[in-house]
Amino acid sequence: MDNQNHNVLNDDRIGKLLLKFSLPAFLGLFVMTLYNVVDTIFIGRYVGSLGIAGLSIAFPVQMLILGVGQMIGVGGASVISRALGANNPQKAKKTLGNAISISIIVSIVITAVGIANSESLLRLMGASNDVLPYASDYTVIILIGTIAQIFALTLSSTVRAEGNARVPMISMIIGGVANIGLDAVFVINLGMGTQGAAIATVIGQVISVIYLLRYYYSGRSSLDLSFRNLCIVGEYIKEILAIGVASFVQFFATGISAVFINRVLGSYGGDIAISAYGIINRVAMFTIMPGMVIGQGLQPILGFNYGAKRYDRALKSIKISIIVATACNIVIFLVLHFLPEPIIRIFTTDSALVEMSVHVAKYVFLVVYVMGIGILGSLIFQSVGRVTQSLVTAIVRPLALILLVFTLPKLWQTDGVWLSFPIADAIAFALSLVLLINQIKSLKNTDSPQVVDVSK
Repeated sequence: MDNQNHNVLNDDRIGKLLLKFSLPAFLGLFVMTLYNVVDTIFIGRYVGSLGIAGLSIAFPVQMLILGVGQMIGVGGASVISRALGANNPQKAKKTLGNAISISIIVSIVITAVGIANSESLLRLMGASNDVLPYASDYTVIILIGTIAQIFALTLSSTVRAEGNARVPMISMIIGGVANIGLDAVFVINLGMGTQGAAIATVIGQVISVIYLLRYYYSGRSSLDLSFRNLCIVGEYIKEILAIGVASFVQFFATGISAVFINRVLGSYGGDIAISAYGIINRVAMFTIMPGMVIGQGLQPILGFNYGAKRYDRALKSIKISIIVATACNIVIFLVLHFLPEPIIRIFTTDSALVEMSVHVAKYVFLVVYVMGIGILGSLIFQSVGRVTQSLVTAIVRPLALILLVFTLPKLWQTDGVWLSFPIADAIAFALSLVLLINQIKSLKNTDSPQVVDVSK
Protein backbone atom coordinates (compact mmCIF):
# COMPACT_ATOMS: atom_id res chain seq x y z
CA MET A 1 0.00 0.00 0.00
CA ASP A 2 1.34 3.42 -0.86
CA ASN A 3 1.73 6.25 1.61
CA GLN A 4 -1.43 7.90 0.49
CA ASN A 5 -3.51 4.88 1.37
CA HIS A 6 -1.72 4.60 4.72
CA ASN A 7 -2.64 8.20 5.48
CA VAL A 8 -6.24 7.66 4.44
CA LEU A 9 -6.72 4.63 6.67
CA ASN A 10 -4.80 6.15 9.54
CA ASP A 11 -5.90 9.76 9.75
CA ASP A 12 -9.33 10.42 8.22
CA ARG A 13 -12.46 10.80 10.32
CA ILE A 14 -14.18 7.43 10.63
CA GLY A 15 -17.55 8.58 9.27
CA LYS A 16 -15.95 10.21 6.24
CA LEU A 17 -13.67 7.23 5.71
CA LEU A 18 -16.56 4.77 5.92
CA LEU A 19 -18.47 6.78 3.33
CA LYS A 20 -15.40 6.87 1.11
CA PHE A 21 -15.14 3.07 1.09
CA SER A 22 -18.85 2.21 1.26
CA LEU A 23 -20.06 4.43 -1.58
CA PRO A 24 -17.93 2.73 -4.26
CA ALA A 25 -18.84 -0.65 -2.74
CA PHE A 26 -22.52 0.31 -3.02
CA LEU A 27 -22.25 1.40 -6.64
CA GLY A 28 -20.35 -1.75 -7.59
CA LEU A 29 -22.58 -4.15 -5.66
CA PHE A 30 -25.72 -2.38 -6.88
CA VAL A 31 -24.71 -2.93 -10.50
CA MET A 32 -23.70 -6.54 -9.80
CA THR A 33 -27.04 -7.16 -8.07
CA LEU A 34 -28.84 -5.36 -10.85
CA TYR A 35 -27.48 -7.61 -13.56
CA ASN A 36 -28.58 -10.70 -11.63
CA VAL A 37 -32.01 -9.10 -11.37
CA VAL A 38 -31.94 -8.16 -15.06
CA ASP A 39 -31.29 -11.82 -15.94
CA THR A 40 -34.54 -12.68 -14.19
CA ILE A 41 -36.43 -9.81 -15.83
CA PHE A 42 -35.36 -10.89 -19.33
CA ILE A 43 -36.15 -14.52 -18.59
CA GLY A 44 -39.50 -13.67 -17.00
CA ARG A 45 -40.61 -11.53 -19.92
CA TYR A 46 -39.12 -13.42 -22.88
CA VAL A 47 -39.04 -17.04 -21.65
CA GLY A 48 -41.79 -17.22 -19.03
CA SER A 49 -42.48 -18.50 -15.53
CA LEU A 50 -40.77 -21.85 -16.18
CA GLY A 51 -37.59 -19.95 -17.03
CA ILE A 52 -37.78 -18.11 -13.70
CA ALA A 53 -38.33 -21.44 -11.96
CA GLY A 54 -35.20 -22.72 -13.73
CA LEU A 55 -33.18 -19.81 -12.31
CA SER A 56 -34.63 -20.53 -8.87
CA ILE A 57 -33.51 -24.16 -9.11
CA ALA A 58 -30.02 -23.03 -10.21
CA PHE A 59 -29.76 -20.61 -7.27
CA PRO A 60 -28.02 -23.07 -4.86
CA VAL A 61 -25.24 -23.66 -7.40
CA GLN A 62 -24.67 -19.92 -7.66
CA MET A 63 -24.62 -19.68 -3.86
CA LEU A 64 -21.93 -22.38 -3.70
CA ILE A 65 -19.72 -20.51 -6.16
CA LEU A 66 -20.41 -17.18 -4.47
CA GLY A 67 -19.60 -18.73 -1.08
CA VAL A 68 -16.21 -19.98 -2.26
CA GLY A 69 -15.37 -16.59 -3.78
CA GLN A 70 -16.40 -14.79 -0.61
CA MET A 71 -14.51 -17.25 1.59
CA ILE A 72 -11.23 -16.70 -0.22
CA GLY A 73 -11.81 -12.99 -0.82
CA VAL A 74 -13.03 -12.00 2.65
CA GLY A 75 -10.54 -14.29 4.40
CA GLY A 76 -7.65 -12.98 2.32
CA ALA A 77 -8.77 -9.36 2.71
CA SER A 78 -8.97 -9.69 6.50
CA VAL A 79 -5.43 -11.06 6.69
CA ILE A 80 -4.11 -8.45 4.24
CA SER A 81 -5.67 -5.43 5.96
CA ARG A 82 -4.51 -6.52 9.43
CA ALA A 83 -1.01 -7.30 8.08
CA LEU A 84 -0.79 -3.83 6.55
CA GLY A 85 -2.01 -2.28 9.80
CA ALA A 86 0.72 -4.20 11.65
CA ASN A 87 3.30 -2.97 9.06
CA ASN A 88 3.93 -6.45 7.61
CA PRO A 89 3.69 -5.97 3.81
CA GLN A 90 5.47 -9.26 3.05
CA LYS A 91 2.68 -11.23 4.70
CA ALA A 92 0.11 -9.21 2.76
CA LYS A 93 1.81 -10.05 -0.54
CA LYS A 94 2.10 -13.75 0.27
CA THR A 95 -1.55 -13.83 1.30
CA LEU A 96 -2.62 -12.31 -2.03
CA GLY A 97 -0.63 -14.89 -3.99
CA ASN A 98 -2.01 -17.81 -2.00
CA ALA A 99 -5.57 -16.50 -2.34
CA ILE A 100 -5.20 -16.48 -6.13
CA SER A 101 -3.70 -19.98 -6.22
CA ILE A 102 -6.42 -21.55 -4.11
CA SER A 103 -9.05 -19.74 -6.24
CA ILE A 104 -7.76 -21.46 -9.37
CA ILE A 105 -7.61 -24.92 -7.78
CA VAL A 106 -11.07 -24.81 -6.22
CA SER A 107 -12.66 -23.37 -9.39
CA ILE A 108 -11.37 -26.25 -11.50
CA VAL A 109 -12.73 -28.81 -9.03
CA ILE A 110 -16.19 -27.19 -8.85
CA THR A 111 -16.46 -26.94 -12.66
CA ALA A 112 -15.41 -30.55 -13.29
CA VAL A 113 -17.59 -32.12 -10.59
CA GLY A 114 -20.56 -29.86 -11.28
CA ILE A 115 -20.76 -30.43 -15.03
CA ALA A 116 -20.29 -34.19 -14.68
CA ASN A 117 -23.26 -34.40 -12.29
CA SER A 118 -25.40 -31.44 -13.37
CA GLU A 119 -28.62 -33.24 -14.26
CA SER A 120 -28.75 -35.41 -11.15
CA LEU A 121 -27.91 -32.38 -8.97
CA LEU A 122 -30.68 -30.28 -10.51
CA ARG A 123 -33.25 -33.05 -9.99
CA LEU A 124 -32.06 -33.36 -6.40
CA MET A 125 -32.60 -29.60 -6.01
CA GLY A 126 -36.24 -29.91 -7.05
CA ALA A 127 -36.32 -29.53 -10.84
CA SER A 128 -39.44 -31.01 -12.42
CA ASN A 129 -39.42 -32.43 -15.95
CA ASP A 130 -40.82 -29.13 -17.25
CA VAL A 131 -38.26 -26.95 -15.45
CA LEU A 132 -35.16 -29.14 -15.90
CA PRO A 133 -34.21 -27.98 -19.46
CA TYR A 134 -34.27 -24.31 -18.39
CA ALA A 135 -32.30 -24.98 -15.20
CA SER A 136 -29.75 -27.16 -17.01
CA ASP A 137 -29.10 -24.64 -19.82
CA TYR A 138 -28.37 -21.94 -17.23
CA THR A 139 -26.41 -24.00 -14.69
CA VAL A 140 -23.93 -25.66 -17.06
CA ILE A 141 -22.80 -22.29 -18.46
CA ILE A 142 -22.52 -20.81 -14.95
CA LEU A 143 -20.35 -23.78 -13.92
CA ILE A 144 -18.07 -23.25 -16.93
CA GLY A 145 -17.58 -19.66 -15.76
CA THR A 146 -16.86 -20.60 -12.14
CA ILE A 147 -13.25 -19.43 -12.25
CA ALA A 148 -14.28 -15.98 -13.51
CA GLN A 149 -16.79 -15.43 -10.70
CA ILE A 150 -14.49 -16.68 -7.94
CA PHE A 151 -11.59 -14.64 -9.31
CA ALA A 152 -13.72 -11.48 -9.52
CA LEU A 153 -14.90 -11.85 -5.92
CA THR A 154 -11.43 -12.66 -4.58
CA LEU A 155 -9.60 -9.84 -6.35
CA SER A 156 -12.31 -7.28 -5.51
CA SER A 157 -11.87 -8.04 -1.81
CA THR A 158 -8.06 -8.01 -1.87
CA VAL A 159 -7.90 -4.71 -3.77
CA ARG A 160 -10.33 -3.17 -1.28
CA ALA A 161 -8.24 -4.48 1.62
CA GLU A 162 -5.32 -2.22 0.70
CA GLY A 163 -7.51 0.87 0.77
CA ASN A 164 -8.64 1.09 -2.86
CA ALA A 165 -12.42 0.96 -3.15
CA ARG A 166 -12.62 2.61 -6.58
CA VAL A 167 -11.12 -0.21 -8.65
CA PRO A 168 -13.49 -2.96 -7.44
CA MET A 169 -16.39 -0.57 -8.03
CA ILE A 170 -15.36 0.09 -11.63
CA SER A 171 -14.74 -3.61 -12.29
CA MET A 172 -18.25 -4.54 -11.14
CA ILE A 173 -19.84 -1.67 -13.05
CA ILE A 174 -18.22 -2.47 -16.39
CA GLY A 175 -18.92 -6.18 -15.94
CA GLY A 176 -22.52 -5.46 -15.00
CA VAL A 177 -23.16 -3.06 -17.86
CA ALA A 178 -21.69 -5.59 -20.30
CA ASN A 179 -23.92 -8.32 -18.88
CA ILE A 180 -27.08 -6.22 -19.21
CA GLY A 181 -26.28 -5.33 -22.82
CA LEU A 182 -25.44 -8.92 -23.71
CA ASP A 183 -28.64 -10.15 -22.04
CA ALA A 184 -30.60 -8.12 -24.57
CA VAL A 185 -28.59 -9.59 -27.44
CA PHE A 186 -28.59 -13.24 -26.37
CA VAL A 187 -32.06 -13.50 -24.83
CA ILE A 188 -34.10 -11.15 -27.06
CA ASN A 189 -32.29 -10.92 -30.40
CA LEU A 190 -30.87 -14.45 -30.56
CA GLY A 191 -33.62 -16.16 -28.54
CA MET A 192 -31.14 -18.19 -26.49
CA GLY A 193 -33.28 -18.18 -23.33
CA THR A 194 -31.70 -19.12 -20.00
CA GLN A 195 -28.52 -20.25 -21.75
CA GLY A 196 -28.08 -16.79 -23.25
CA ALA A 197 -28.58 -15.13 -19.87
CA ALA A 198 -25.89 -17.37 -18.36
CA ILE A 199 -23.43 -16.63 -21.19
CA ALA A 200 -23.97 -12.88 -20.69
CA THR A 201 -23.31 -13.27 -16.96
CA VAL A 202 -20.05 -15.17 -17.48
CA ILE A 203 -18.75 -12.71 -20.07
CA GLY A 204 -19.49 -9.83 -17.68
CA GLN A 205 -17.50 -11.58 -14.95
CA VAL A 206 -14.55 -12.19 -17.28
CA ILE A 207 -14.46 -8.49 -18.13
CA SER A 208 -14.39 -7.65 -14.40
CA VAL A 209 -11.47 -10.03 -13.83
CA ILE A 210 -9.47 -8.54 -16.68
CA TYR A 211 -9.89 -5.07 -15.22
CA LEU A 212 -8.83 -6.21 -11.74
CA LEU A 213 -5.75 -8.03 -13.06
CA ARG A 214 -4.85 -4.93 -15.06
CA TYR A 215 -4.81 -2.97 -11.80
CA TYR A 216 -2.31 -5.33 -10.19
CA TYR A 217 -0.02 -5.41 -13.22
CA SER A 218 -0.19 -1.65 -13.77
CA GLY A 219 2.04 -0.94 -10.76
CA ARG A 220 -0.65 0.98 -8.87
CA SER A 221 -0.84 -1.68 -6.16
CA SER A 222 1.88 -2.16 -3.55
CA LEU A 223 0.92 -5.86 -3.29
CA ASP A 224 3.28 -7.49 -5.75
CA LEU A 225 1.39 -10.06 -7.85
CA SER A 226 4.46 -12.10 -8.74
CA PHE A 227 4.80 -15.82 -9.49
CA ARG A 228 6.94 -16.42 -6.40
CA ASN A 229 4.02 -15.37 -4.20
CA LEU A 230 1.69 -17.85 -5.92
CA CYS A 231 3.47 -20.81 -4.34
CA ILE A 232 1.06 -22.32 -1.83
CA VAL A 233 2.13 -22.04 1.79
CA GLY A 234 0.05 -24.03 4.28
CA GLU A 235 -0.01 -21.42 7.04
CA TYR A 236 -1.36 -18.72 4.71
CA ILE A 237 -4.03 -20.97 3.22
CA LYS A 238 -5.03 -22.07 6.72
CA GLU A 239 -5.43 -18.48 7.90
CA ILE A 240 -7.36 -17.37 4.80
CA LEU A 241 -9.78 -20.28 4.98
CA ALA A 242 -10.18 -20.20 8.77
CA ILE A 243 -11.33 -16.58 8.68
CA GLY A 244 -13.23 -16.81 5.39
CA VAL A 245 -15.02 -20.09 6.16
CA ALA A 246 -17.86 -18.17 7.83
CA SER A 247 -18.69 -16.53 4.49
CA PHE A 248 -18.60 -19.88 2.72
CA VAL A 249 -20.80 -21.55 5.32
CA GLN A 250 -23.26 -18.65 5.14
CA PHE A 251 -23.67 -18.83 1.36
CA PHE A 252 -23.46 -22.62 1.18
CA ALA A 253 -26.08 -23.00 3.90
CA THR A 254 -28.23 -20.43 2.08
CA GLY A 255 -27.93 -22.57 -1.05
CA ILE A 256 -28.82 -25.73 0.86
CA SER A 257 -31.83 -24.01 2.41
CA ALA A 258 -32.92 -23.01 -1.12
CA VAL A 259 -32.80 -26.68 -2.13
CA PHE A 260 -35.17 -27.61 0.68
CA ILE A 261 -37.38 -24.62 -0.01
CA ASN A 262 -37.69 -25.50 -3.70
CA ARG A 263 -38.54 -29.11 -2.89
CA VAL A 264 -41.14 -28.15 -0.29
CA LEU A 265 -42.65 -25.53 -2.59
CA GLY A 266 -42.78 -28.09 -5.40
CA SER A 267 -44.77 -30.41 -3.15
CA TYR A 268 -47.20 -27.82 -1.78
CA GLY A 269 -47.42 -25.16 -4.49
CA GLY A 270 -45.92 -26.52 -7.72
CA ASP A 271 -43.76 -24.72 -10.28
CA ILE A 272 -45.59 -21.40 -9.88
CA ALA A 273 -44.61 -21.26 -6.19
CA ILE A 274 -40.98 -21.92 -7.16
CA SER A 275 -41.26 -19.12 -9.73
CA ALA A 276 -42.58 -16.73 -7.08
CA TYR A 277 -39.67 -17.69 -4.83
CA GLY A 278 -37.30 -16.95 -7.73
CA ILE A 279 -38.67 -13.43 -8.08
CA ILE A 280 -38.64 -12.73 -4.35
CA ASN A 281 -35.07 -14.04 -4.14
CA ARG A 282 -33.96 -11.43 -6.67
CA VAL A 283 -35.75 -8.63 -4.83
CA ALA A 284 -34.24 -9.89 -1.55
CA MET A 285 -30.75 -9.18 -2.93
CA PHE A 286 -31.44 -5.50 -2.29
CA THR A 287 -32.40 -6.17 1.34
CA ILE A 288 -28.94 -7.56 2.17
CA MET A 289 -27.15 -4.77 0.30
CA PRO A 290 -26.82 -2.25 3.18
CA GLY A 291 -25.15 -4.80 5.46
CA MET A 292 -22.91 -6.12 2.68
CA VAL A 293 -21.92 -2.68 1.34
CA ILE A 294 -21.23 -1.12 4.72
CA GLY A 295 -19.44 -4.30 5.79
CA GLN A 296 -17.18 -4.09 2.74
CA GLY A 297 -16.47 -0.44 3.47
CA LEU A 298 -15.85 -1.22 7.13
CA GLN A 299 -13.48 -4.15 6.63
CA PRO A 300 -10.28 -2.33 5.62
CA ILE A 301 -10.89 0.38 8.24
CA LEU A 302 -11.62 -2.04 11.06
CA GLY A 303 -8.94 -4.54 10.09
CA PHE A 304 -6.26 -1.87 9.73
CA ASN A 305 -7.05 -0.17 13.05
CA TYR A 306 -7.42 -3.47 14.88
CA GLY A 307 -4.06 -4.61 13.51
CA ALA A 308 -2.54 -1.26 14.56
CA LYS A 309 -4.12 -1.65 18.07
CA ARG A 310 -6.12 1.56 17.70
CA TYR A 311 -9.20 0.12 19.35
CA ASP A 312 -10.98 3.43 19.88
CA ARG A 313 -11.17 3.93 16.11
CA ALA A 314 -12.18 0.30 15.62
CA LEU A 315 -15.03 0.73 18.10
CA LYS A 316 -16.22 3.95 16.49
CA SER A 317 -16.26 2.37 13.03
CA ILE A 318 -18.42 -0.52 14.30
CA LYS A 319 -20.96 1.79 15.93
CA ILE A 320 -21.34 4.04 12.89
CA SER A 321 -21.71 1.02 10.59
CA ILE A 322 -24.50 -0.50 12.68
CA ILE A 323 -26.47 2.77 12.80
CA VAL A 324 -26.21 3.42 9.05
CA ALA A 325 -27.03 -0.17 8.01
CA THR A 326 -30.11 -0.23 10.24
CA ALA A 327 -31.38 3.10 8.91
CA CYS A 328 -31.02 1.89 5.31
CA ASN A 329 -32.88 -1.35 6.03
CA ILE A 330 -35.77 0.55 7.62
CA VAL A 331 -36.23 2.48 4.37
CA ILE A 332 -36.08 -0.74 2.32
CA PHE A 333 -38.67 -2.36 4.60
CA LEU A 334 -41.11 0.52 4.09
CA VAL A 335 -40.82 0.27 0.31
CA LEU A 336 -41.13 -3.52 0.08
CA HIS A 337 -43.90 -3.81 2.64
CA PHE A 338 -46.18 -1.12 1.23
CA LEU A 339 -45.27 -1.12 -2.50
CA PRO A 340 -44.32 -4.69 -3.52
CA GLU A 341 -46.59 -5.03 -6.57
CA PRO A 342 -44.96 -2.40 -8.88
CA ILE A 343 -41.57 -3.98 -8.19
CA ILE A 344 -42.79 -7.52 -8.88
CA ARG A 345 -44.49 -6.47 -12.14
CA ILE A 346 -41.04 -5.54 -13.46
CA PHE A 347 -40.24 -9.26 -13.58
CA THR A 348 -43.44 -10.71 -15.03
CA THR A 349 -46.82 -9.88 -16.57
CA ASP A 350 -48.36 -13.20 -15.46
CA SER A 351 -51.23 -12.07 -13.20
CA ALA A 352 -51.31 -15.30 -11.17
CA LEU A 353 -47.57 -15.11 -10.56
CA VAL A 354 -47.79 -11.42 -9.63
CA GLU A 355 -50.58 -12.13 -7.13
CA MET A 356 -48.65 -14.96 -5.48
CA SER A 357 -45.39 -12.98 -5.37
CA VAL A 358 -47.09 -10.01 -3.69
CA HIS A 359 -48.51 -12.40 -1.10
CA VAL A 360 -45.04 -13.89 -0.54
CA ALA A 361 -43.42 -10.45 -0.15
CA LYS A 362 -45.74 -9.58 2.74
CA TYR A 363 -44.29 -12.50 4.71
CA VAL A 364 -40.66 -12.70 3.57
CA PHE A 365 -39.84 -9.01 4.10
CA LEU A 366 -41.64 -8.68 7.44
CA VAL A 367 -38.52 -7.94 9.53
CA VAL A 368 -36.14 -6.58 6.89
CA TYR A 369 -35.40 -3.61 9.17
CA VAL A 370 -33.23 -5.79 11.49
CA MET A 371 -31.25 -7.57 8.76
CA GLY A 372 -28.42 -5.01 8.68
CA ILE A 373 -27.08 -6.07 12.07
CA GLY A 374 -27.42 -9.76 11.22
CA ILE A 375 -25.30 -9.37 8.08
CA LEU A 376 -22.80 -6.91 9.56
CA GLY A 377 -22.10 -9.17 12.55
CA SER A 378 -20.27 -11.86 10.62
CA LEU A 379 -18.23 -9.33 8.59
CA ILE A 380 -17.19 -7.47 11.74
CA PHE A 381 -15.96 -10.64 13.43
CA GLN A 382 -14.10 -11.70 10.29
CA SER A 383 -12.38 -8.31 10.11
CA VAL A 384 -10.92 -8.69 13.60
CA GLY A 385 -10.07 -12.40 13.24
CA ARG A 386 -12.82 -13.75 15.53
CA VAL A 387 -13.31 -17.09 13.81
CA THR A 388 -15.89 -18.72 16.10
CA GLN A 389 -18.16 -15.68 16.34
CA SER A 390 -18.03 -15.05 12.59
CA LEU A 391 -18.95 -18.67 11.88
CA VAL A 392 -21.84 -18.69 14.36
CA THR A 393 -23.35 -15.44 13.07
CA ALA A 394 -22.96 -16.58 9.47
CA ILE A 395 -24.68 -19.93 9.86
CA VAL A 396 -27.51 -19.15 12.26
CA ARG A 397 -29.96 -17.70 9.71
CA PRO A 398 -29.74 -20.40 7.00
CA LEU A 399 -29.69 -23.15 9.64
CA ALA A 400 -32.78 -21.72 11.34
CA LEU A 401 -34.42 -21.35 7.92
CA ILE A 402 -33.84 -25.03 7.10
CA LEU A 403 -35.31 -26.19 10.42
CA LEU A 404 -38.34 -23.92 10.06
CA VAL A 405 -38.99 -24.97 6.45
CA PHE A 406 -39.12 -28.58 7.61
CA THR A 407 -41.60 -27.71 10.37
CA LEU A 408 -43.96 -24.85 9.54
CA PRO A 409 -45.32 -26.07 6.16
CA LYS A 410 -46.87 -29.04 7.98
CA LEU A 411 -49.09 -26.52 9.73
CA TRP A 412 -49.59 -23.80 7.08
CA GLN A 413 -48.46 -25.32 3.73
CA THR A 414 -46.74 -22.73 1.49
CA ASP A 415 -47.45 -19.94 3.98
CA GLY A 416 -45.35 -21.93 6.44
CA VAL A 417 -42.42 -21.62 4.02
CA TRP A 418 -42.86 -17.87 3.72
CA LEU A 419 -43.18 -17.42 7.51
CA SER A 420 -39.85 -19.19 7.96
CA PHE A 421 -37.97 -16.21 6.52
CA PRO A 422 -38.89 -13.46 9.02
CA ILE A 423 -38.53 -15.85 11.96
CA ALA A 424 -35.04 -16.88 10.82
CA ASP A 425 -34.10 -13.20 10.28
CA ALA A 426 -35.26 -12.34 13.80
CA ILE A 427 -33.21 -15.18 15.30
CA ALA A 428 -30.09 -14.10 13.37
CA PHE A 429 -30.57 -10.50 14.51
CA ALA A 430 -30.91 -11.47 18.18
CA LEU A 431 -27.78 -13.64 18.21
CA SER A 432 -25.67 -11.12 16.26
CA LEU A 433 -26.75 -8.33 18.60
CA VAL A 434 -25.70 -10.28 21.71
CA LEU A 435 -22.29 -11.17 20.27
CA LEU A 436 -21.69 -7.64 18.97
CA ILE A 437 -22.48 -6.16 22.39
CA ASN A 438 -19.85 -8.47 23.90
CA GLN A 439 -17.32 -7.45 21.23
CA ILE A 440 -17.99 -3.76 21.84
CA LYS A 441 -17.55 -4.26 25.60
CA SER A 442 -14.25 -6.01 24.92
CA LEU A 443 -13.00 -3.06 22.90
CA LYS A 444 -14.10 -0.65 25.61
CA ASN A 445 -12.73 -2.50 28.62
CA THR A 446 -9.28 -3.62 27.54
CA ASP A 447 -6.31 -1.97 25.93
CA SER A 448 -5.34 -5.12 24.04
CA PRO A 449 -8.17 -7.53 23.22
CA GLN A 450 -7.06 -11.02 22.34
CA VAL A 451 -6.83 -11.74 18.63
CA VAL A 452 -7.46 -15.26 17.42
CA ASP A 453 -4.24 -16.35 15.74
CA VAL A 454 -5.45 -18.94 13.25
CA SER A 455 -2.05 -19.26 11.61
CA LYS A 456 -0.72 -21.35 14.48
